[in-house]
Amino acid sequence: MIVENSLFYLPFWLIVAEARSHFKGIFERISPAVTKESDIQNNYDWLVLARRGSDFPTRAYEIPLEAKIPYDFKKIEANAKVLNAELDAREARELAQTEIRNLHEFLAKDRVDKIIEMNTEFDVKNTLYLHSPIWFVNYEYRKQRYRILLDGATAETIKGDLPPPEFKLL
Repeated sequence: MIVENSLFYLPFWLIVAEARSHFKGIFERISPAVTKESDIQNNYDWLVLARRGSDFPTRAYEIPLEAKIPYDFKKIEANAKVLNAELDAREARELAQTEIRNLHEFLAKDRVDKIIEMNTEFDVKNTLYLHSPIWFVNYEYRKQRYRILLDGATAETIKGDLPPPEFKLL
């Protein structure tokens, strides 16, 4: 049973960037250990929630840019809450670069066991500010509360808490 649902227009920064990392590390999975160098390069549409202290799953959410329309306050539902940004464009770019650097370090550790040095360069091509409609739905099942986040543009589930499966022996 749905207990509560709220529509929020959350502010996001979309950082369009190319990142190139060069790293040097030690591969110890074989004997003797070997020093390796390699590169990681990728283009990103990196999403940053423009709010502080939130646990919104930005990595699990892909904003449907094809549904993007110009902002018109007359089209916003009466009960919806529009949240303003707490991060400016510079802070969002810095956060995106930190997160991409961390991702590249994680990817590098798949190729080497210890990283000796790593350098990452960025080419930020665009920075977009937009709001996305997100439904926060709380529901109750067997006297327990759960939450689901739904994309208001596509109605797709972004993240959902599920009741635990019942364990039964045959």
